[in-house]
Amino acid sequence: MTKPISLIQYLIEEKRAERITGELSLLIEVVARACKRIAVATGKGALGGVLGNAGSDNVQGEAQKKLDVISNEILLEANAWGGHLAACASEEMEDPQPIPDAYPKGHHLLLFDPLDGSSNIDVNVSVGTIFSVLRCPDGVTEPATADFLQPGTAQVAAGYVVYGPSTLLVLTFGHGVSEFTLDREIGSFILTRRNITIPEETGEFAINMSNQRHWEAPMQRYVGELLAGKDGPRGRDFNMRWVASMVADVHRIITRGGVFFYPLDAKITAKGGTGKLRLMYEANPMAFIVEQAGGAATTGRERIMDLQPTGLHQRVPVFLGSRQEIAIATRYHLEADGTRA
Repeated sequence: MTKPISLIQYLIEEKRAERITGELSLLIEVVARACKRIAVATGKGALGGVLGNAGSDNVQGEAQKKLDVISNEILLEANAWGGHLAACASEEMEDPQPIPDAYPKGHHLLLFDPLDGSSNIDVNVSVGTIFSVLRCPDGVTEPATADFLQPGTAQVAAGYVVYGPSTLLVLTFGHGVSEFTLDREIGSFILTRRNITIPEETGEFAINMSNQRHWEAPMQRYVGELLAGKDGPRGRDFNMRWVASMVADVHRIITRGGVFFYPLDAKITAKGGTGKLRLMYEANPMAFIVEQAGGAATTGRERIMDLQPTGLHQRVPVFLGSRQEIAIATRYHLEADGTRA
């Protein structure tokens, strides 16, 4: 039997193979350590006094949960002093967070959603942390918002942590996807899956059906065909799943295949919006992971990671998962636009 490999050993091996730098290795170690603290906080639930609203709003005007605030503070504190970051940005804050002058600065930028799916906290459903790592532009010592606005293709690492029955870290450096499970007895993340592959075909989809009446016509067409099952044009039945925690829904796809959609709809456009999910904190890192696992990720019209960001909190539609179904859904949108798919 092969001896279990810890996250730290895995990172050392990646560094020795010259696939990552020592600074990037340290960055991932620090993020993982912070996520272990978040796992402890989420695991205590009502016993830790962390449930319920914080009584404040984030930069998007959304009510914050206590654990949103706690998770954000944990990640900020953990990454402030190690010398591996030039700056970081959080979904919960309007502007990037500089590294205090008292500490050395590194060559990377970190973006994170500290607690994705926080609306599910109080009902004990899986939530998670999503993160993305970019290189700080050369010569920049005081990174500003513009320095973070790099396309998803520029990411050097991305990952997420699921706080569920077990705590899992899923990670990519751009050459495959690996999964680590937190061994709570020894306090270490242990490698449990390498080279994760999403099946090209699937019979399972995740979408919020309560918004169906607001969708664009090509989305109506696509989901209508899935719901028609074996009696419809697709000739087979599909199952629907929806957790409403992006981390949990995407992890199901990483584990057994499937597709996840948060399309543009009339409710969003009526408010002048361009999508629901954040490009920098959710769409780009998840797209990187899914593509590295052999899947696809688009806005319904174009590849997510090719987008040039225009704002730190920019929102986009998200279609990701098994390649074949994403191709069909994207083709329907391009056809409706009169664009060759």
